[in-house]
Amino acid sequence: MSTQITPSQVKSLLHQPHVKLIDASWALDGSDMKAAYDKEHIKGAVFFDIDAISDKSSPLPHMAPSLKAFETAMNEMGISNEDLVVIYDRQGLFSAARVWWTFTLMGHEKVKILHGGLPAWLQSGYEVTSEPTITTHTPYRAQFQPQYLADKSMVAQALGQVLILDARPKARFEGLSPEPRSGLRSGHMPHAHSLPFGDLIEAGALKDRAQLKALLSRFDLTQPIITTCGSGVTAAIISLALHEIGHSSRLYDGAWAEWGQIGLDTEVVGSHL
Repeated sequence: MSTQITPSQVKSLLHQPHVKLIDASWALDGSDMKAAYDKEHIKGAVFFDIDAISDKSSPLPHMAPSLKAFETAMNEMGISNEDLVVIYDRQGLFSAARVWWTFTLMGHEKVKILHGGLPAWLQSGYEVTSEPTITTHTPYRAQFQPQYLADKSMVAQALGQVLILDARPKARFEGLSPEPRSGLRSGHMPHAHSLPFGDLIEAGALKDRAQLKALLSRFDLTQPIITTCGSGVTAAIISLALHEIGHSSRLYDGAWAEWGQIGLDTEVVGSHL
């Protein structure tokens, strides 16, 4: 079943009590997306802060939250286990996929992504608001799904035995461009393949299934699949694309922010910088 839902479909569902909208906007450059949400969001949407709803005990950026932290966040956002959750971001499709993956990791099955995100909503002529969304605390119980997550030790043991797809731009994958975060080497993991997340997107939305199948057919999808990127955000776009064509994957949450650390005993290919 597709995760995508159109603006017109969302519009028709807005007044149903068990439909909840989430603005999942996040930017690598540190832009204040909460301020942007406060200024303009779909009526009824709540803001999901990827950095705040994360594992605070880890030095790595926005690692997946614990079950308790996720449950607390859902309680405060007024989301129940029965809700259909519709996620969007301001870029079209960027960080919304990460929040879709987080819900999937926590066992929430009724999750959709607004096709084309906020830009498509606005292009459809639908309204936005600056009015605060009033929420009511709601009980929530997460059910962790470990089959969607990979850590460093798992990746290290699986090298050469799984398909690793890296969502970073190709120049970063090949070690020709520096990483945007300090303290990281350039290059990629041994046996990894480059699949820039932008190749999977057209006009701010995930490409259709036929296009995705054509793009991904060059890889051996019969293998176990691990997706990765810079810090676990755009890897979720590959995981989303794979899901759309019927393949599951694990997301390496630490991603290059962990693997590429200077001084860490991990093998790197193509480090020119």
